[in-house]
Amino acid sequence: MNASADRPHVLVLGGGPDAEREVSLKSARAIADALESTGRFGVTFAPIHRVIQAELSAMPGTVIFPYLHGAWGEGGPLQDLLEADGRPFVGSGACASRQAMDKVASKAAALRLGIATPMFHVFDPRDPACPIPYPVILKPVHEGSTVGLFVCTCDLEWRAAREVIAADARRGVHRAYLIEPRVGGGRGRELTVGIIDRRALPIIEITPAEGLYDYEAKYNRDDTRYTLDPSLPAGLADRMKAESLRLFAAMGCRHIARVDFMLDPVSGQAHFLEINTTPGFTDHSLVPKAARHAGQDMPALCAELVGLALRDARSDPNWASTRGGGLAAAAAATP
Repeated sequence: MNASADRPHVLVLGGGPDAEREVSLKSARAIADALESTGRFGVTFAPIHRVIQAELSAMPGTVIFPYLHGAWGEGGPLQDLLEADGRPFVGSGACASRQAMDKVASKAAALRLGIATPMFHVFDPRDPACPIPYPVILKPVHEGSTVGLFVCTCDLEWRAAREVIAADARRGVHRAYLIEPRVGGGRGRELTVGIIDRRALPIIEITPAEGLYDYEAKYNRDDTRYTLDPSLPAGLADRMKAESLRLFAAMGCRHIARVDFMLDPVSGQAHFLEINTTPGFTDHSLVPKAARHAGQDMPALCAELVGLALRDARSDPNWASTRGGGLAAAAAATP
């Protein structure tokens, strides 16, 4: 769909080269449909694999809404291209995206702020022993959606995980991993806080029908239970929201994120797990669920995010000269 002179033209990017490509295509398609439904935007939906600077520059649009999950699309490389392109875009910049994708860096940021997070070891494939008592989580430092994650409760499971990692390396799939204790020994409550700009959305508790909240439970199964505004110990919800917003700001994130915690049922302590700067936007996804619970439907949410990209572009003294007068018209049309 083309934009008229008084409507911003939004280029929605989806796909990418990473393991979460199919989910990214679903998220981006949902965003494009939501924006089109408002009647306020021209929309181009562009499935991509990887692009180079010249290819991105040739794509139409006055505002870019990138929604690629995975290390290339949300971990910095695409954001480098977007920053060089010069058009306003939704989401965090390259530096914040890299820090958020790196689970070690984001846990270090949380610790600097005094936010509780499980202590961790960096996985050494040369060492056959697990360095901390079971049960443990062994997970890639630079992946999302539980891609490549293992739960190990004994030596047999630890050896099996190491064998899979070694086999991946032989196939050319090299990942850095961290090891952390499983909060509550597997009885922890999984909680998440969505962030839109400077506000925290209602907390959601995630209860898979069985096992982990893994890729299947996130995107394909319909038996995961989501509880909006769950019952929590006194003051915990406010503290989690405040900690999420502090971390979001300290890491330089912008526009949107989701911050994941695990609540230890014995101590009552919520432990930070990770921050995701491109959280899912499918019909199973948590940020749209939380926004809807707070009274904001998907079209309004996506329109707000476009508006935030334009707002931040206005604060850049060089933005108005980029790509002629199209951006100025887009900004004038979007409050």
